[in-house]
Amino acid sequence: MLRLWSDRTMPSVIRSEFEHRILVNGSAEKSPEDPLRDLPGAYAIVAGARRTYDGDLMDRYPDMKVICRTGIGIDNIVVPDATERGIAVCNTPEGPTISTAETAIALILAAVKHIKRVSGEFAEQPGKDYLSGYQGMEVFGQTLGLIGLGRIGSRVARLAVALGMRVVAFDPYIAEERVVELGIERADRIEAVLARSDVVSVHAPLTEETRHLMNVNRFAQMKQGAFFVNVSRGGLVDEQALHAALERGSLAGAALDVFDPEPPSLDNPLLHRDDVIVTPHIAGVSVASRERMWRMAVTMALQVWNSEKPDHIVNPEVLPETG
Repeated sequence: MLRLWSDRTMPSVIRSEFEHRILVNGSAEKSPEDPLRDLPGAYAIVAGARRTYDGDLMDRYPDMKVICRTGIGIDNIVVPDATERGIAVCNTPEGPTISTAETAIALILAAVKHIKRVSGEFAEQPGKDYLSGYQGMEVFGQTLGLIGLGRIGSRVARLAVALGMRVVAFDPYIAEERVVELGIERADRIEAVLARSDVVSVHAPLTEETRHLMNVNRFAQMKQGAFFVNVSRGGLVDEQALHAALERGSLAGAALDVFDPEPPSLDNPLLHRDDVIVTPHIAGVSVASRERMWRMAVTMALQVWNSEKPDHIVNPEVLPETG
């Protein structure tokens, strides 16, 4: 049987589904005082986003042959280190798409409607007259700017169009056919998106090139009074620059599901502003998506175990040639 270790506790429905094919060594959640206690002997790891998997860790566990990431991003896995050691790295790109896109839309609506601010004020002063001073915005007819038009960005675009928003997107790697299919407009430069958009939502991977993609200059290029949303990776944003833009009033608000680092420090000022909605990196998580990502991850671990090519492998060069 395949011996598997995980960052998180395996959902019971997944455990039941695969109970005759895998042996679960344990999980980091079940041994918080020594998170890696049960890892020795495991052939496969189901990895979350917070722990770093590098060569030093890999060398401690020579039985490891595959790391399956429950999500899209693999920035916490040092893929060259894994490749050098013959360890397959897989991800579940389709798993969180629906949930992440829906959460992005939910955060957009919550931000432009000033839900955090009015909810807090109402709880403290339920008898106050809020109607004349309420500044909530309708998204119908407003422009949503997307930075990145992959699986998640494309689904956000569809949902936004259904809400009556105009959508303009920047993504140099997406074919023109995708843009036409979505019924949106393509921009050749990020600056063109930022200057026109009432809401900007980022859906790019975190790489060395995209780290702090949203910085002092980028926030200065955004439309006065616009909103900023990030459900991708915290490292895409210079948080000090975002805070400064909010402080000077050039942005009307923000909604963040991700931070850099994670978890953020309690003294991070973005956590305590009425104009910033924060959530704990749960955009891609729902009951359905969690089960979907786990099912995909365990299936790919079994594929590697059975000398088959997994459905989504990042470093296929580690696999033997198959006929």
